[in-house]
Amino acid sequence: MRILLVGGQANLSAELRAYIGDLGEEWELQSVPDGSAAIVAVASATIDAVITASSLPDLSPVTLLGQIRTLRPETIRIALIDGESSQRVPSARIIGLAHRFLPLPLPPEVLLEALTSLEELRELLDGQRLRAAIGRIEKLPSPPHLYLSLMHALEEDEDSNAADIANLVAADPAIAAKVLQLSNSAFFNNGRSIADLRGAVTRLGLSTLRDLVLASEVFALPGMSGNERNALQSRALLASRLAAKMLPAASAELGATAALLADIGLLLTGVRDERAPAEPGDDRPGHAEAGAYLLGLWGLPMPIIEAVAFQLQPARSNVRSFWVAGAVHVATALASGHAVDEDYLARTGMLPKLEQWREMAEEMMGMRVEA
Repeated sequence: MRILLVGGQANLSAELRAYIGDLGEEWELQSVPDGSAAIVAVASATIDAVITASSLPDLSPVTLLGQIRTLRPETIRIALIDGESSQRVPSARIIGLAHRFLPLPLPPEVLLEALTSLEELRELLDGQRLRAAIGRIEKLPSPPHLYLSLMHALEEDEDSNAADIANLVAADPAIAAKVLQLSNSAFFNNGRSIADLRGAVTRLGLSTLRDLVLASEVFALPGMSGNERNALQSRALLASRLAAKMLPAASAELGATAALLADIGLLLTGVRDERAPAEPGDDRPGHAEAGAYLLGLWGLPMPIIEAVAFQLQPARSNVRSFWVAGAVHVATALASGHAVDEDYLARTGMLPKLEQWREMAEEMMGMRVEA
């Protein structure tokens, strides 16, 4: 694997370089001082992974990673986050461009873990069997345009006010009505009723509003009966709220969105529900990997894609710590009444929290959204 280090902070310690060197001749490290040199390197030769510092002398990491995505979309893109900002949520723009975020200082095992898990995920999503199966689906759903427009507006102008966001949502009356309906349910609002979109934005906050818009768009896709779709949306919203509460603030929104989209594969035709026993000879793709593939086509952030792909078997992510995939696994299992992988929780040190999470899920089920 050829790894390109970009910027001063990405000049790894001697210990980490020695660690990678011990992995064998197939691992190769190359360093460049800035973004311009990185673009030349990526354009000139195949680079398996790029690790960029949190700041560069000539380009922003966002610009660099965007250029690399255009030149080499198959290249793994990793952004380093310094210790002071590691507890803050990365910007929406870089979340959409980086496959993984790693802390500084960077322990050797953390880097290796990230690279191997991303390689496995890439192999899963690029597999010929899955591509062929998805190719047999006559019509794939379109991306959630209003959600993406909302994200774009927030990226371009971080000072967007409630009125601006409400006007954007109001452009789609059906979704605006659904957002108001859901925001007035006990699940999201224990206080006074909300009568207008601006009030919904102010009261709920942007992260919750984004989830409601996304749910309203995604679960309006064809492929299920109305009752099935409503039940799926209700479970998804419950799982989303649970996952957000299981993670630290820096990862809560990623977990919420991933849990919300975990079962999106069930909306595709020719896909089997992986929670049900497979019939002999059934070669249809499972809903977890099919959903992850669809989200990859939509260009959603890799942590979300990874969590959806590994939601039923979080240990397959090769990440020893409890992160987004683990939270999505627990949240979707509790929301749908299925078993939680307690061995996985024990290995990640989170098993003592399971009972608390069960109680939280039961409490939320009493306020379940009726869509």
